[in-house]
Amino acid sequence: MTERFKVQEPAPDLIRGSRAWSRLDRGFNVPSPNSELGTRNPERRSTAVKYLGFVAHVLLSAIVLASLGCAKSAQPQARPPDVAVVKVEQKDVPIWREWIGTLDGLVNAQIKPQVTGYLLRQNYTDGAFVKKGQLLFEIDPRTFQAAVDQAKGQLANAEGQVAQAQANEVKTQQDVTRYTPLAKEQAIAQQDLDNAIQANAAAKAQVEAAKAQVEAAKAQVASARLNLGFTKVVSLIDGIAAIAQAQIGDLVSTSSLLTMVSTVDPIKVYFPVSEREYLEWMKGGSDPTKGIAGEPQLTLQLILADGSVYPHPGHVSFVDRQVDVKTGTLRVQGLFPNLGNLLRPGQYARVRAITSVKRGALLIPQKAVSELQGSYQVAVLGSDNKIQIRSVIVGERVGTDWIIDQGLKPGERVAAEGIQKVRAGMLVNAKLITATAQIDPKTKNLP
Repeated sequence: MTERFKVQEPAPDLIRGSRAWSRLDRGFNVPSPNSELGTRNPERRSTAVKYLGFVAHVLLSAIVLASLGCAKSAQPQARPPDVAVVKVEQKDVPIWREWIGTLDGLVNAQIKPQVTGYLLRQNYTDGAFVKKGQLLFEIDPRTFQAAVDQAKGQLANAEGQVAQAQANEVKTQQDVTRYTPLAKEQAIAQQDLDNAIQANAAAKAQVEAAKAQVEAAKAQVASARLNLGFTKVVSLIDGIAAIAQAQIGDLVSTSSLLTMVSTVDPIKVYFPVSEREYLEWMKGGSDPTKGIAGEPQLTLQLILADGSVYPHPGHVSFVDRQVDVKTGTLRVQGLFPNLGNLLRPGQYARVRAITSVKRGALLIPQKAVSELQGSYQVAVLGSDNKIQIRSVIVGERVGTDWIIDQGLKPGERVAAEGIQKVRAGMLVNAKLITATAQIDPKTKNLP
């Protein structure tokens, strides 16, 4: 520390009596050696000399520090930053479309009573699977049993009328047989024979009328028995029975809905297809009822509410005859097998299908594309590893990738993280990574 602040001898150009010394002499009031003050006060002169030495040392230190700073700034530039890049890949890509569908039973049977009466009991469990002909409800049968008994009595009466009419017919026929030879011999008047013949004809007519009454009575019996049978309400189809809409003791009629039974294997799904999509199908030779690439039917895939893929594929069964003028869509029906009754009517699900195959599509990761006010840009690396910002036109999304319709060429390198971390003209150190993810038909790829 003592040597650091050691007083230096003044520079040669600061010799007393020189012009420089005169300026310092005036500026710091240094006494001239010939002056009276300098002669009489040597301590003051020594202080001024020390001060000048200190100032010179400070200036010299500043010059040294400045030279060190310049040396540091002259160091070589930092290496280019590492940037992950992918190559533009070209391949044939299946194009998937997706719609929102509603599941419905193949057959939905409304269970209504065919007679009016009080509901006695429910013979099934709500939500259970029922068979065709299985008893579901019972209505009080007493009134209908009485009607059957009454119809039987009317039938018996009609049958008795037939027997009586037949007996009368036999009697009148005998009269005709007896009167005929007597009338020929003129033993009786011809009028008696004519009356006998007329009575016989009337008796035959009465027999036929009585027989008709018997048939009517039989029909009444059958109707009464049928109504009696209707007091037992059965399922008309195999399926899942809904919650009962009527309670025990309710007075139900033919307009009362008791429950519903739906056939759910197979199960239907309805989904709307836009007019544009339908035209694309037909113009591209992909009839939805026939499929694409020679497939017999368009294969459908069902995505459930929890995001899982239903394991059994379906197919399109029909396309509605007309476009809905309000929505501009066509109603399409698909069929799916429903083993285990996992699917239920009323569920919402996403329906997907491969509607076309794009040949020679260019693919890059979606995160490599940056969107700004409706335009899309990518950072392209030139042969000199410098960044070029280029506008592109995007197409369909395929998994985690994007189809690029215009703006790129196969094999070009693009920044995998987009343009956020780079700028045009920037020199980078390219780190090549895998270009695209494997295309999985279970992965959504929508525009």
